[in-house]
Amino acid sequence: MERSDLGGRQQGPIWHRKPCPAARRGVIVNIIHSVKGYHSKTIRFLNVAFDSSGDSLLVGDYQGNIYVFDLSGNRFNLVQRTMQPCTALAFNLRRKTEFLVALADYSIKCFDTETKELVSWMRGHDSSVSSISVHGSGRYAITTSTDTAQLWDLDTFQRRRKLNVRQSVGIQKVFFLPLSNTILSCFKDNSVFAWEFDTFHCKYQLPTPVEGSVLLYKVFAVTRDGRIFVAGGKSNHLHLWCLESKQLIRIIQMPAKVQAVRHLEFLPDSFDGGSNQVLGVLSQDNIMRFINIETCKLLFDIGSHEEGISTAAISPNGRYIASVMEDGSLNLYSVQSLTPEGNKPPPPVFKVVEDWSKCTSEPNKLTRVASGMSEWPWKSKRSKIQTRLLKLQVNTSLQNKENELPGRLNKKRLQSLLKGFGEYPAKYRMFVWRSLLQLPENHLAFSSLIDKGTHSAFVNIQNEYPIKSRKLLRVLQRTLSALAHWSAIFAETPYIPLLAFPFVKLFQNNQLICFEVVATVVVNFCQHWFEYFPNPPVNVLSMMENVLAHHDKQLLQHLIKHNVTSQVYAWPLLETLFSEVLTREEWLKVFDNIFSNHPSYFLMVVVAYIVCSRAPLLHCNQMADFEYFFHHRNNLDINAVIKEAYHLMEATPLDIHPQRMLDDFIPLTKGQYPVFNKYPKFILDYQTQERERIRQDEIEYLRERQLAHELEAKTQEQKAEDEAWYQKQALLREAEEQRRKMLLEEEEKLAEQRQRLAAVKKELKVKELQFLDASRRRFLKYQQDQHQMELQRLDDEIARKASMRDQEAAATIQDIEVRWMELESQRQLFEQVAEENAAKAEQKRIDTDWRLQALHKLRREDQDREKRYEEIAKLLHDNRVKEAELLKAMREAEEQKWEEVIQKKAQLEEEQKAAAAANEHRKQFLEDRMNDAELAEKLQREDDYFGEHIERHCDLKARRTERGVELQQVPRTGNICLNDFSASESSSHMSLDRRRGLACQERELMAEVRRLRQKLISQSRSRHPPTRFPATKWIP
Repeated sequence: MERSDLGGRQQGPIWHRKPCPAARRGVIVNIIHSVKGYHSKTIRFLNVAFDSSGDSLLVGDYQGNIYVFDLSGNRFNLVQRTMQPCTALAFNLRRKTEFLVALADYSIKCFDTETKELVSWMRGHDSSVSSISVHGSGRYAITTSTDTAQLWDLDTFQRRRKLNVRQSVGIQKVFFLPLSNTILSCFKDNSVFAWEFDTFHCKYQLPTPVEGSVLLYKVFAVTRDGRIFVAGGKSNHLHLWCLESKQLIRIIQMPAKVQAVRHLEFLPDSFDGGSNQVLGVLSQDNIMRFINIETCKLLFDIGSHEEGISTAAISPNGRYIASVMEDGSLNLYSVQSLTPEGNKPPPPVFKVVEDWSKCTSEPNKLTRVASGMSEWPWKSKRSKIQTRLLKLQVNTSLQNKENELPGRLNKKRLQSLLKGFGEYPAKYRMFVWRSLLQLPENHLAFSSLIDKGTHSAFVNIQNEYPIKSRKLLRVLQRTLSALAHWSAIFAETPYIPLLAFPFVKLFQNNQLICFEVVATVVVNFCQHWFEYFPNPPVNVLSMMENVLAHHDKQLLQHLIKHNVTSQVYAWPLLETLFSEVLTREEWLKVFDNIFSNHPSYFLMVVVAYIVCSRAPLLHCNQMADFEYFFHHRNNLDINAVIKEAYHLMEATPLDIHPQRMLDDFIPLTKGQYPVFNKYPKFILDYQTQERERIRQDEIEYLRERQLAHELEAKTQEQKAEDEAWYQKQALLREAEEQRRKMLLEEEEKLAEQRQRLAAVKKELKVKELQFLDASRRRFLKYQQDQHQMELQRLDDEIARKASMRDQEAAATIQDIEVRWMELESQRQLFEQVAEENAAKAEQKRIDTDWRLQALHKLRREDQDREKRYEEIAKLLHDNRVKEAELLKAMREAEEQKWEEVIQKKAQLEEEQKAAAAANEHRKQFLEDRMNDAELAEKLQREDDYFGEHIERHCDLKARRTERGVELQQVPRTGNICLNDFSASESSSHMSLDRRRGLACQERELMAEVRRLRQKLISQSRSRHPPTRFPATKWIP
């Protein structure tokens, strides 16, 4: 099996060597799309669709890459990147290079495979599109989703109709019936409606199936002739409907392994006329089985449990099956290798009933004769008679064997039947002909000839033979192409279409039979026709002329007298096989007799036709009359011609009888057709070379003519461009003149407007000067009024401030008195606080003594710690000394300041204000002292926490002594302040600004003291961190 990896290629060959599909279950090639890199992976194929010819394949993968595979040219091409997965494809549009793709965003896009451009973008679905059905003309398409189906016009890409359903009743599929204007809609409730495409009227609805056979339809398929409709679902049953009678005609039960059907599709056949018989059924086990719906036999299957099939598509010509596998790869199967006997036509309808009792009695009789000889050997006379009879019977059996035909027919009996009735029954004529000609029905050989395509000699046959029926023309073209591929002589023979046309018209529904009938006629009934090619068969015509001379010498002399040769009176009948001079019924009757006799009978019929036409021919004197006679129908009794032909067969002497020159009937060989080379090959080769040379000359001539036409067109185009350029230049000159005149007029108008504008500006300037003068006067008056109002306001402000100053003085005196009272009350409060602090210190001393007694036992263990705490105590003591010195310096500075205040008294109002400022200062000073006391108390608490030894007790005593000194000094300072305040009342010469400066300096000094104290505490803590003692339990 050939394996092809697309990889990162955008185009290239599909397979690198000729595939052998028979090697592995009919697989031609397995195609994958792998991406190599840091994370190598395989991209899954999702959907596949064939074009109308069946030779091109459209495939879409999970990443939105769309590929076209040309199976006949062994090429693939990346035509589009949609960047999103596709849900459905269609490749059978009217424009062969365009295709439809339904994407995951619910839109449908149309692309061109040659230009790789977006043709149109169609939107309208609200859910994923599951299928796309294209009309037989390729102009319309139906897209189906679960909630709606929409009909699109592919010429304008506009939506024509939309089918909506209730949400409870979903849509399964809506599609066109093949070769008709009927739309079939299938819903999830098993209802199936048929609609007329032109009017959109409901034509009919299929009835509900009988009870016991109801299944939910999921998948559907229709034969190519649109007569049989198959539906399946989640069951192993298939329902076959006849759309003509609207009846359920059959229920097919699949094997027990099949539990659900996922896909249905008919396998087209070239010989069934559209009434497809083979149905492909893809089940839940990922195996696709092909069955005959008439015989219900399983023909073959593809896929397996290991290599399961996800979805599949069958080409319209029935040659290929493309399946997307479960692993994401694509398999291409050859139907020919899967079904070597599948393309054969059905068995003949006509069968002969034979009396088998008579056939079996003869051997019995022969046996009994042999046994009689053994019983009665003494009766010699009787035995001799019996022996003679035996020889006669043996000869008779040999003749019967030679006369036996396929289909259990006997040639002698058929001849006797023909002589009795003059023709075969019309119903069984085709069957009888096939039996008489002994057609081999070589399907494979014929398919190989058809696969070679249309021969170049018959590409434009419609120009020479304009047949109205396109189907008939197509069958004629295929048959002639197959003949030309079989033997090259038929491509050069000009009369071969005339010879084959009657059989093509008769067997147009079965091309294999048509080809083999024509081939048999050419091999047997056209013997020696091609020996004098390209001239008519002079030898055959001479044989007929000799027969005519023997039986009607006068008629021959008449023909010779008027220069009418056998090419005029015999050859037209031969090359057209009497199709020009006989009606259909007459022609069929004649060939019933020709096929039932020796090939020489055909020539005798020609001579008989001429002899029976003796009277009219003797009256013809012009060559044109003779030619007309043998090319048109004449009033002649065909039965008389047939009888005359039989008479000629019997009465003609053997020396001139055509039977002596012609061979007996030889049927075509089975398996492969025989080689046909009874023609002068060198003449054919010469004609072929000449024709090729003429064709090349014609191509060269057409190319030169095309170049001449292109040059002429370019010359005309250039001439037109030159004329257009000159006209454009003339128009530009005219326009330029018009513009120049318009500019002059505009300049004159502009000059006039400038003059008017200057006059208007002058008037505006005068008015502006007048307005400015008036504004200046008004502004001066306004300024004078403002100055007067400002003076008045200043006078009022001075008077108001004087009154406010008097009020503030009186209020200040009252505030000073109140503040003095407050200071007195605060002094008393401080004295009480000092007494309370002394009592607390005494209590703490007692507690400390008790703790020292309790911790005396731990003194030895804490010697190292005691040293550290001694240092801490020393630092604290130095700190207290420095604080005392600072307080002393502050006291001296304060005394010096107050002495200066006493010496420099100001007036009464300034003294009162100074007293108030001093009062505020003293209040602040007392607050600072209270803060210092609180800080000292905190330090004492810390010393109590860390002081668990005897030295800490000493430190606490020193600290208590210092606190007592401070408490004694604070009230003393307060007394001094109060005395000073009393003294300040008598002084009246200190300035207010000086007192304020002193107060600021005092506050700065106290702030500096607090900062130094905090710095010392932090340094001591960093040097000697506190030690936590183990918890002890105190027992009373």
